[in-house]
Amino acid sequence: MPVLIAPSILSADFGHLHDEIASIASADWIHVDVMDGKFVPNITIGPLIVEAARRASQSLARPLPIDVHLMIVEPDRYLADFRKAGADVLTVHAEACVHLDRSVQYIKQLGALAGVSLNPHTPENVLDYVLDEVDVVLCMTVNPGFGGQSLIDRVFPKIEKIRREIDRRGLKTLIEVDGGVKPENAHRFREAGAHVMVAGSAVFGAKDRKAAIDAIRRA
Repeated sequence: MPVLIAPSILSADFGHLHDEIASIASADWIHVDVMDGKFVPNITIGPLIVEAARRASQSLARPLPIDVHLMIVEPDRYLADFRKAGADVLTVHAEACVHLDRSVQYIKQLGALAGVSLNPHTPENVLDYVLDEVDVVLCMTVNPGFGGQSLIDRVFPKIEKIRREIDRRGLKTLIEVDGGVKPENAHRFREAGAHVMVAGSAVFGAKDRKAAIDAIRRA
């Protein structure tokens, strides 16, 4: 399948969110990073911004799915709120879920695609008993909490192992990568088996956002 580009609005100007989203109309998903200051050392946004992103997306000629990455503790408490706000993909962290299977099933009951994210240090085998139910595996390739960090190379073998297991089981699960994605290294993520590439500063830090998206896609 073709690579999907998901610019992270964490790097966007929230004061001009509608225009910022219009500038990434050539992307495939809109990635929204939600942080609570507990699971990660930063606080970002809530359902109201997701709702605003959804409205901006709906105004595009080709509306983009809203991909919500919940870097928060007790995510089950807020899943319905983010789904109501417009999330098409809801991703929780394996490290934050006491009952991961229950969280995945709840997301699917809400009618969203269910994602599970793994921090760089988390082994891939935590997915063994939920992978069949998961729509998206999000591999963090930086430590979560802040944008603009440097890529952690040690994560590539894990991506490759997850890719092999998905193929072995004959699943359609997507692998998403988040952290340090740039045109010059995008081919490495693709070769490791990733389908969806999250890019924040690499897109929103560029003067020509369409050119930045195209550069990652071509790479």
